[in-house]
Amino acid sequence: MSLPRVLTVAGSDSGGGAGIQADLKTMLALGTHGMSVITAVTAQNSVGVQGAWELPVAAVRAQYHSVVDDIGVDAVKTGMLASAELVETVAELIAGTDAPVVVDPVGVSKHGDSLLAASALDSVRTQLLPLATVATPNLDEVAQLTGLHVESETDLRRAAAAVLSYGPKWVLVKGGHLPGEAVDLLTDGTDEFRLRAPRHDNRHTHGTGCTLASAIASQLAKGQSVPEAVAVAKEYVTGAIAAGFALGAGIGPVDHGWALSRGPQ
Repeated sequence: MSLPRVLTVAGSDSGGGAGIQADLKTMLALGTHGMSVITAVTAQNSVGVQGAWELPVAAVRAQYHSVVDDIGVDAVKTGMLASAELVETVAELIAGTDAPVVVDPVGVSKHGDSLLAASALDSVRTQLLPLATVATPNLDEVAQLTGLHVESETDLRRAAAAVLSYGPKWVLVKGGHLPGEAVDLLTDGTDEFRLRAPRHDNRHTHGTGCTLASAIASQLAKGQSVPEAVAVAKEYVTGAIAAGFALGAGIGPVDHGWALSRGPQ
């Protein structure tokens, strides 16, 4: 039996904690075959992003068709897309692919460095989000996309409704930046799930967003429903955060490999 095939369309993190590198590690840990379309290359480490370079649209198209036309795909995850031109290109490619899509609308890095041009926000809203099976914005990305600022758990439903208005089937608003227990809200506008996890006293959380989105895509590729996939992904990323480790002088990565010996299947 072949492994479920998951494709990440995202930027490269030279430090290995986020981006394509985090995605592929997550896919391996959760028992799927990870494939990649690199949209941008970053010079990045534990203290920040020192530089970023977009790949040409032709290179992104060629990578995508090379993988999908030959190998096929059971789920797609998008991350850093950098520019309006890349967002529009990736949206066009995904629209022709029959597979669930997890859109992580990456706007800024863990260190506050911009990873999406302001001019690309409208393309994300109008072209990419309508294709999403699940969109996974954090609170900063909710503010970027909708103008809404979430101050407490009671604001999560309003934020989710604002993101759903752009067309994704489901939205997972990640409340990890709120004080107290880490709570995320998953909803399709009708059904609603609140996923809670204890907050770990560990600042080494680089790559959490990429990791969560890739874990959801991995579980969707296995045929799970969106609520099932998100629940497993939440458990996986919570364990990865708990096991996060120091690397370099700044914020270290989560431990993607913790599940290889004791994680959810």
